[in-house]
This record gives sequence, C-alpha cells and structure tokens, in this order.
Amino acid sequence: MSIRKASVAAGLVASSLLLTACAPMQSASQAPEKAKNVIMIIGDGMGPQQIGLLLAYAKQAPNSVITDGNTAFDRIAANGRMGLSMTHANNNLVVDSAASATQLATGQLAGAEMIGVDKDGNSAESILEKAKKLGKSTGLVSDTRITHATPAGFAAHQSHRSLENEIAVDLLNNNVDVMLSGGLRYWIPESANDEQSAARQELEALSAGSVRIKSKRKDDRNLITEAQQKNYDLAFNRSQLAKADGKILGLFAYSALPNGITETQTKDDPARTIPTLKEMSAKAIDSLSQNDKGFFLMIEAGQIDWAAHYNDTGTMLHEMLRINETLNYVLDWAEGRDDTLIVVTADHETGGFGFSYSANDLPHGRDLPGNVFKDQQFKPAFNFGDVATLDTLYEQKSSYGDIFYSQFDALDKDQQTPANLARIVNAETGFDITDAQAARVLETEDNPFYTEGHKYLSAQTVPKMGVNGAFFTYQTDDNRQNLLAREVAEQQNVVWATGTHTNTPVLVFTQGPGDTSAPFGKVLHHTEVGQRAIEALED
Repeated sequence: MSIRKASVAAGLVASSLLLTACAPMQSASQAPEKAKNVIMIIGDGMGPQQIGLLLAYAKQAPNSVITDGNTAFDRIAANGRMGLSMTHANNNLVVDSAASATQLATGQLAGAEMIGVDKDGNSAESILEKAKKLGKSTGLVSDTRITHATPAGFAAHQSHRSLENEIAVDLLNNNVDVMLSGGLRYWIPESANDEQSAARQELEALSAGSVRIKSKRKDDRNLITEAQQKNYDLAFNRSQLAKADGKILGLFAYSALPNGITETQTKDDPARTIPTLKEMSAKAIDSLSQNDKGFFLMIEAGQIDWAAHYNDTGTMLHEMLRINETLNYVLDWAEGRDDTLIVVTADHETGGFGFSYSANDLPHGRDLPGNVFKDQQFKPAFNFGDVATLDTLYEQKSSYGDIFYSQFDALDKDQQTPANLARIVNAETGFDITDAQAARVLETEDNPFYTEGHKYLSAQTVPKMGVNGAFFTYQTDDNRQNLLAREVAEQQNVVWATGTHTNTPVLVFTQGPGDTSAPFGKVLHHTEVGQRAIEALED
C-alpha cells in the first residue's frame, strides 16, 4: 500500500521510522571529533580495587596527605567520561601486560605475552606509529623499564615480552622522540661488564656515575652510541634531563626506578638523581608539545602491578599516590586547552585486592548520643575496619621486597632467623608479627609445580604457599612477600585473592575536546579503547 493511501496514523509511524532509520546514517557521515594531542596514562595492575584504595585513603584517612580529599580521578571523572573495559587477550580469560598493552596500542586482539603483534602473529601498527606518520611527536614514559611490556607494546614488534634486547632495538628504530624510564642494561654492550673496557669508561663518563653499569645484552651492540647518532640528547640523572632538549633518551636506572615508598622518602632530597614519574612526564610533555602538529604520549605507572603481585598493600598505596600526582600534573597542563584527549586506564587488575570485614578483633560496645541508642550500646557484630589503618599503611617505611632483599637477605645465613625477620618487619611496618608468624613466612617445601627450565617455576625448593599455591606463580623467594601479607591481613582488614592478574574489568577515564571522550563512556574491550584513541588522532 502506498503512503498516500495509508491512514494518517500509519503515515506518522512511517515518518517516524524513516527518521529513525536515517539518524545513524547521518551520525556516521559526520566526522568524528579529533584531538591534536593524545595522552594515554596506564596504571599497570590498577583495577577498580586499587583506585578504591586511593579514594579510601584520600577521603577517610585521618591524616591523609591529600588534604582536600579530592584525587586526580575525582577531577577527571567530574570533567570527562568514565567507562568500563574488559581486558582479556585472544581466547583467554585473563591477560598479561604485553597482550593488554598491545591491544590498547593497536586496537587489535593479541595473544598472551606478545608485543605489538596481532592474534595471528602479524606486526600490528600502533597508535604511536600512526601518530608518527601524521607528523606528530611521540613519547614513552615508565617508572619500570622502557623495554618492559607496557611501553614495548606501543613501539616494538616481538613474539615474546622477554625479548628485551630486541625490544630496545625496536624502540630505537621506531625513532620514538622521547623515551624516559629505567632499563639501561638492555642498551649497553656486553663488553661494558668489563670494568677496564673502553665501553665501560665511556658509559661511566656519560652517566656521571648516576646509573649502575651492567649489561644484559649478549652482543657488543651499543644502543647508546646509536642513539647519539640518531641525534638523541642523553640523560642519566635529573640534572642531565633538565638540560636535554628535542629528542631525548633518558635511562635513569639499571632496571626499574625506585618504588613508591622510596620515592616518597627521597622526593625532597636535593641530592636525588632519579626523576619522579611526574618529573619525567612533565619533561616529556614540554618537549613533545613543541611540535605544532601535536603528539602522542604514553605514561605508565608500572609498579602498582609489582606491589599487587606481592600483595604489599602499603607499597601499593604509595604507587597509587604516584599516579595520582602524575595525573594531577597532566590535568593541570591540559586545563583550559581544547586540543588534548587524555585517556586513563589500566592494562588489568592484579591481586584481587580488597578491604574486608572479619571476625578478628571484634569491636567493643560504645555509647551513642542518638535517641535510638538511649538504652543500648552500639556494637556491630564484626570488625569492619578502622580508618586509622589507612594512615598506618601510608607510614610503612620499606616495601616487602626491600624488607627481604635489602635487609633480611643481607644478614649472614645464621642470622636469617624468624626472630630477625620479625624484628625487621616490626620496625619497617606498623603491623607487628610474632616469631611464630615469621617462621611460617620462611617455611619451605618441595616445589609442587616444578617445571625444568621454566623462568619462574624451576626452583626445587620454594616458600610453602599452601592454599591456592598455583596462583602465586612467581616462586623462589618472591612468595615470602605474599606469605608476609597473609600474616598481617587480619590487622589490615585486607584480603588478596592471588599473586597474579584477574579479569576484573577496569575503569576508563577520559577528558578531551568536544565529544572526543564520549565514545569511551560505555562498556568496551581494550581493543575498542585502542581503536577510539586512534580515531581521535587529528590528521
């Protein structure tokens, strides 16, 4: 039947349907919003739980260093969009950092532990590489190693994340304009291990003694010299970074930069040589923003993940404060601008962290002034956690790793006793353990998951994990840290599910010009986050 012969009602319905059908076509024909600059900030291991720790500390700790209670995440959520993203790799439930970074960088599914490679094993072009083709400047900043999984996923193409020597070459060949991080060991020739070698003398002079000179390369290729030939300014300490300009390669540590607790303790030391994550990010933005065509910058707060792997809540709080400080700087820089898209997310959640109420240390009854409690005391049935615990977590003096590796393991073998471990733990944290608890931390067993030649599972004797031992895969001495976390868990009102990653969807915070942040405000997968960031690049 023709529209002309239809009833008025039917005509109205048809018109309505016609308009509805046309709407997506009109929307699709409109050019998507663009941004001159894209800054992606990745909190490695930073699930909603880790952000929750920061928020709890900022808003509930009696003596929080965030005096107004507002975090950088409050700021970006108030001014932009917040979405949720699934993180899984191809045909997997759980992702590792390499595959996740690759998916964020390329917008394509990747397999576990791949770097810059799609699920079929082909090199996949990243947002950084696309930005470079558009004439933009590019940068990578991390508080781990520049060759570590997350930065590598944006500018390297390798079959496995462990190939850090090859990743360093890829980063250099990709001509990334600014690279600031740790990991000098993959950039210097094997001959530098000889204290009398010319390479060693040259590197010590260049670095002014700021960085430990030791190579993990298996060849005599000197990528530092090659970087100089590519016109990079080199920086190995804060003063050199301050003077560097244009293209910059800054390698400030043999491996990773100091952890968050150490950074907090040394931040105001005038003799400090290693820049903070905020300082590296500020330098990168200052350098990259000189390009009139814009830039792409990835900033990684990578040690949230490391603290979470070892179930070290106090250190994880300091790592969250580190990303908070860095994000605040980026938001300050972007304030008033209409040309920069900021995307803040995580590659995955680590540890299955959470505060929890318990049957330990049940509360005593107390009087309340309210009329409902006129004839009875307020006495909850369980211990729901004291907010003062947040201050105690902040006051932790050493990471669990430093407690074991720098202090306990430095003792003579006959002094590595439960009593001495308890003494160190009680001096460095606000959560005391007994000698009996320390003995449980030091207890060992034959490795139930022994796998010959495996990087993490090849030790014959390992700490005795007991329950859920298969989910604490970084064996040898690392698992002592997880066992220590178990012993103090009741005092902290903290539970940890695992020593590895979970598939918990992560938050995505975005802020940008026009509607550039709108496509991120929904439930996505990390490939879609990557695709939307790529689409936002202004050409």
